[in-house]
Amino acid sequence: MSSTILFWHRNDLRLSDNIGLAAARQITPKVIGVFCLDPNILQRDDIAPARVAYMIGCLEELQESYQKAGSELLILHDTPEVALPKLAIALQAKSVFWNLDVEPYARTRDETVQQNLEAEGITVETGWDKLLHSPGEVLAKATGNPYTVYTPFWKNWSKQSKAAPAATLAGAEGLTESERKSAIEAGAQSLPSAKDLGYNWENGFVLTPGETAAREQLEAFCDRALLDYREQRNFPSIDSTSKLSAALKFGAIGIRTVWNATTEAYQNARSEETQANIETWQKELAWREFYQHAMYFFPELENGPYRPLFKDFPWNNNEKHFKAWCQGKTGYPIVDAAMRQLNEIGWMHNRCRMIVASFLTKDLIINWQWGEKYFMQNLYDGDLAANNGGWQWSASSGMDPQPLRIFNPSSQAQKFDPEGEYIRQWIPELSSLDSEYLVTGKIPTSERRSCGYPQPIVDHNKQQREFKRRYSEQQAETSLKN
Repeated sequence: MSSTILFWHRNDLRLSDNIGLAAARQITPKVIGVFCLDPNILQRDDIAPARVAYMIGCLEELQESYQKAGSELLILHDTPEVALPKLAIALQAKSVFWNLDVEPYARTRDETVQQNLEAEGITVETGWDKLLHSPGEVLAKATGNPYTVYTPFWKNWSKQSKAAPAATLAGAEGLTESERKSAIEAGAQSLPSAKDLGYNWENGFVLTPGETAAREQLEAFCDRALLDYREQRNFPSIDSTSKLSAALKFGAIGIRTVWNATTEAYQNARSEETQANIETWQKELAWREFYQHAMYFFPELENGPYRPLFKDFPWNNNEKHFKAWCQGKTGYPIVDAAMRQLNEIGWMHNRCRMIVASFLTKDLIINWQWGEKYFMQNLYDGDLAANNGGWQWSASSGMDPQPLRIFNPSSQAQKFDPEGEYIRQWIPELSSLDSEYLVTGKIPTSERRSCGYPQPIVDHNKQQREFKRRYSEQQAETSLKN
């Protein structure tokens, strides 16, 4: 058996600050990267074309990075359970390394892959890379149970020391010509385009794919936006968020690299206000981990609500209303602007994600899972744990000490888009109207007609009362059952 180690990339599409990859390199210089285009993932009905295109872009740069390091990244287009053992046998690899994931499908798949490899005498090494603290490291002190409320999670998580970024893949060795031929015979192929895979996306990205762009974005964000992040992050017309969500989802940048940048910025801050801005962003990173831990310990979240009250909630599920929401034609400007942003660029500002989610669940009284799926079908940064956690937070069905939260679209617009700049950008037919009309939503019927903009499909106040009524009834029923 050779000294070759295969490193299976999944959501860690980079060479630097990659814990599993660095561990493999410490054992041998002959580390060969592998990525599986898994049909079980690519053929799901909640895959966004933008997300596939971003992933392919990351893989293109990753292949180049492997070549510069002296090795190579092999591409397989088959289920990992079959493809990885076949390739490992062909290359006489002694081990396969990979970084772990919290998602239910990945965990089940990985168990089978490991069993199949070990059945062939090939060892497996795994560990955590995508989190600053892996599941089980941050537990409630009194009970030893996983947290189900964010604030105590943050207090515990933030006090624990964080690891430094891992080493890069330097001085690696690639395959010989005969080994490369064996790899091709075992299924290795050239990297296809997103269009080759059946996904067409030509609208560009909020962040260019790959490790280089992610690192540049991190540096720019720390130099500029962190100075006033706490206040400006809620205003969708201002470029004040990191926009690193897709890079973190696919691992184009390591979470330790990001955290290290926040701590350096904090140490160099010249005022308490700046430190408060930096801590606010650190809390957002902790929210990411909170949802990842929740998905790990409560995998049933993928398929339903956390709170029993919502297991049989009487949703309206009006398909006509859902279609209007998807298309950005609800008659509520801030909601429609956000949905049009999503549809056009595959991304939406986080404040707006909360606004449209609240509107779907509390105004249209439509099951949050409809919206969760639509987001995954369109977001280029769509992540199961983060998306599920955000939707359950907005729907009041998830882990939250204040479960009933209803956003008023007009109030949100007046507070976070006071001049209507964001609305004008994404609903150009309304661009000539006074700001007051845009942010209050009180657009005269005549103006709506001349602009071709629809009347509100529901009355917010009426729907709010109706949702509260149903919620109260469900609370009572749930209490009786328990």
